[in-house]
Amino acid sequence: MSAAPNEILMLNFLVEDKTPKSVSPDQILPRALRALRIHLGMDVAFISELRSGRRIFRYVDGARPNPAVQIGSSDPVEDTYCQRIVDGRLPELIADAAELAAAQELSFTRLVPVGSHLCVPIRLYDGSVFGTLTCISSVADRSLGARDLSLMRVFAEMAAEHIEADLQVEDEKHDLTRRLNAVLSGEPISIAYQPVFNLKQAQVSGFESLARFTTTPMRSPDAWFADAARVGLDVALEMKVIEKALASFTSLPSGIYVAFNVSPNMVINGRLEHAFRSMPLSRVVLEVNEHVSIREYDEIAKAMAPLREQGLRVSVDDTGGGLSSFRHIVSLKPDIVKLPMSLTRNIDTDGARRALASALMQFANENQCTIVAEGVETAGELKALRALGITRAQGYFLGRPVPLAAAATLCRHSAAPEDNPEFFSSKTLQ
Repeated sequence: MSAAPNEILMLNFLVEDKTPKSVSPDQILPRALRALRIHLGMDVAFISELRSGRRIFRYVDGARPNPAVQIGSSDPVEDTYCQRIVDGRLPELIADAAELAAAQELSFTRLVPVGSHLCVPIRLYDGSVFGTLTCISSVADRSLGARDLSLMRVFAEMAAEHIEADLQVEDEKHDLTRRLNAVLSGEPISIAYQPVFNLKQAQVSGFESLARFTTTPMRSPDAWFADAARVGLDVALEMKVIEKALASFTSLPSGIYVAFNVSPNMVINGRLEHAFRSMPLSRVVLEVNEHVSIREYDEIAKAMAPLREQGLRVSVDDTGGGLSSFRHIVSLKPDIVKLPMSLTRNIDTDGARRALASALMQFANENQCTIVAEGVETAGELKALRALGITRAQGYFLGRPVPLAAAATLCRHSAAPEDNPEFFSSKTLQ
């Protein structure tokens, strides 16, 4: 039965008007539970889940700590008011538990203790009972009535919506975990190598290794990594990609470097030193992205310091995105700074883009780091970049990502005179 309008207004007052606008979704139920308990003048209020023969306390609010009712604890469901109210053996409203023999036989009555008791089922969209919403006072309260019970039902409906949403998220995470574990245990990942060219020498100087997922659903690598981060498997997935890309060192010439995309979390985790043990670190470039908010720059620098001392270079991408990007550069002191596609695109016809690229070039020159322009797709863009003094570039105009064997072949064929216009033809390099 739907709640009356005045009861809905009361609930809105309890949940919204008394709740700061900055409260996160996971705080809504605890805040609202407290407001309900105080409004009804009860000592303890909780939301429980009935599962696998147990009553589990999921949310608890009390005027004082109560060892019998604690978040995460549980007790046998058959020995609870909750189960007996759900199946109709006890009423939802008990004004005086001392007058009800069926309540007195429960040990919970003495543990809390229970003087008066309000309890209603929390039903999900499919009609199943998730658990119950309960308010308890240690003393009898004959003023409790139908309106209080109606308010409890309104709150239970609201709680059900939040719980349903949380359960859906958990189901999605479970599904993501299953799919990602299948990826981690199988071989659905391949590596493509996008060439980075030295524009002065007209040669390949290195490659950026890029993960390609061949499993269903067919999605971009960014989507897979974002999902992995949601369920705590991001480091494991990055490690798998790095391990596959390490095979490139035996196939590519000794003067060619390979860039590996890593998240700040991967760096701080401490797995890098293990991943690159016995590898020629002078040929390794770590591209630290900003897809994860970086706050612990000191930790990142400390984790990379031993590797940098052995020749590893650091690159940052996603530059040009505002103050956070410049903080990214200044704090990490990279050897390579990527000029993003957002600046490269149409740089030959856009003076503002050229001005920003020129400023970044000046910064790089003063800080002894190299600029690599990303996303070069036209001859005009390439010409404008070279006019600015940029000597390293990558993009579809120069070369698309290719398998390892094709990357090795490209290294052998890329050496050509700088004044040969055919060198910068995408048809020549593919």
